[in-house]
Amino acid sequence: MPNSMNKLVAKFNLLPKPLRRHVISAILGRKVPFVGTAGVAIEEINPQRVVTSLRNKHRVQNHIKTIHAAAATLLAETSSGFVVGMNLPDNKLPLMKSLSVKFKKLNKGDLRVTASLTQEQIKRMHDEPRGDVTVAIEARDSAGQQTIQCKMVWAWIPKKD
Repeated sequence: MPNSMNKLVAKFNLLPKPLRRHVISAILGRKVPFVGTAGVAIEEINPQRVVTSLRNKHRVQNHIKTIHAAAATLLAETSSGFVVGMNLPDNKLPLMKSLSVKFKKLNKGDLRVTASLTQEQIKRMHDEPRGDVTVAIEARDSAGQQTIQCKMVWAWIPKKD
């Protein structure tokens, strides 16, 4: 089943690793402008797993100089959305159905989020005309602590021509 996002990423994955991250982050940051504005970096992207990161810089900080709650949520939403987008055929539209974020600890430094899907979930996305999926999320700061706990549920529906 055709997936233009998957084809685009496959081309960029042929680039040397140091260049790949910057090119993919820039391209996807243009596709979703808020992601580019916040400075989200795409560390790894494939149909089973997407890893994003955010540096603890002034533009994404809160009043105590840690990554703002909204920026942390953006990172989790971006990772989960891109892993869903890598798997949906072009004739289906991904939509955020629900999200839940619990803040467990203060971030220490940068934040890194991994979103992943199982083979069974991916098969459902290909086979079912509409449905939803809960994407597994892991979020850790520079110290390796799990700072946020997320539940992201994405739905898909047929695209209208």
